[in-house]
Amino acid sequence: MGEPQTGPLLTTPLHALHGELGAKMVPFAGYDMPVQYPTGVLAEHNWTRTHAGLFDVSHMGQCFLIPADGRYETAAAALEKLVPADVLGLKPGQQRYSQFTNAEGGILDDLMVTRLGHPGHEHWIYLVVNAACKDADYAHLKAHLPADVTLKIADDLALIAVQGPEAVAAVATLAPELATLKFMTSADLPVGGIWAHVSRTGYTGEDGVEISVKSADAVALTKKLLADERVKPIGLGARDSLRLEAGLCLYGHDIDTTTSPVEAGLTWSIQKRRRTEGGFLGAARIQKDLADGAPRLRVGILPDGRAPAREGTVVKSADGQPIGTVTSGGFGPTINGPLAMGYVNRRFAEPGTPVLLEVRGKDLPAKIVTMPFAPHRYFRG
Repeated sequence: MGEPQTGPLLTTPLHALHGELGAKMVPFAGYDMPVQYPTGVLAEHNWTRTHAGLFDVSHMGQCFLIPADGRYETAAAALEKLVPADVLGLKPGQQRYSQFTNAEGGILDDLMVTRLGHPGHEHWIYLVVNAACKDADYAHLKAHLPADVTLKIADDLALIAVQGPEAVAAVATLAPELATLKFMTSADLPVGGIWAHVSRTGYTGEDGVEISVKSADAVALTKKLLADERVKPIGLGARDSLRLEAGLCLYGHDIDTTTSPVEAGLTWSIQKRRRTEGGFLGAARIQKDLADGAPRLRVGILPDGRAPAREGTVVKSADGQPIGTVTSGGFGPTINGPLAMGYVNRRFAEPGTPVLLEVRGKDLPAKIVTMPFAPHRYFRG
């Protein structure tokens, strides 16, 4: 993880705490972020799979859509012009994953959409978008929202994720009501005496929560969470290997403006009404992909040997013809071996199909597999 940086780096409210915890910092999406702590990426990955990992995700963009007339339907209808998800159907406190699409049906960003459930705010929509895309996302929203729906950018909020099989039990010691919160729902309540918005979701494939809290309270809350011996801080390195094992997309790598949600295997995030009605940017291409099948598909790829296939690796058919490209790849500690995802011609997307990966000039055997590589363990109640 990490990337070339031109200009000064931004910092999250937890920046000084990362230093105290011994984090190695790298540039990521314009921020100075922890890539790992002293125990290292492998230990952090395994800790999250067996206990609970705490991630600073305050670089993400948080914002609200607020309808002037106080009617949820007004805000939902406006957002449905920009995403293919059923936003109108959300109940208070319910959350959905979706994408901002462009006029060509490509993905501008992926995001989480929540209808707030707090009394008096049930007409508000809360969005969490990717750090590298947030300025463009905000501009996109401002350009397309009607005059009676206001975009409120929440730069005064931090975001903390706690993930793993012991995550909810640990956080519930500070907020007992969270123990029964279901996957993809949220609640507004005090956590350790600090007011927060908590969603039962995450980016690891594990059970867990994401906690939105005022920036001024972020350090105090994080210290309360880390006081539990089940919870340890985790950096971007393990965050990436965890999400790859879970088969989850990273924007700018596995999905981008050239990718339709159908190609990306995200059809599940487009509810039936939206598939039929359309009415969002790029609907024509997406409906065509749904009807005819996308020409390429995102797949899991399992190399036979121990050599990892990194992003950009050419995928070939068994007879050596190029059929696609790896978009994310590396080592999966949970499966104790290399793993990858990428796009291949639809004819080669069937699980079990043998393929070749061109790694350092050599064609290495691999096969197409069903994702996730590590089982999802979300709490559905």
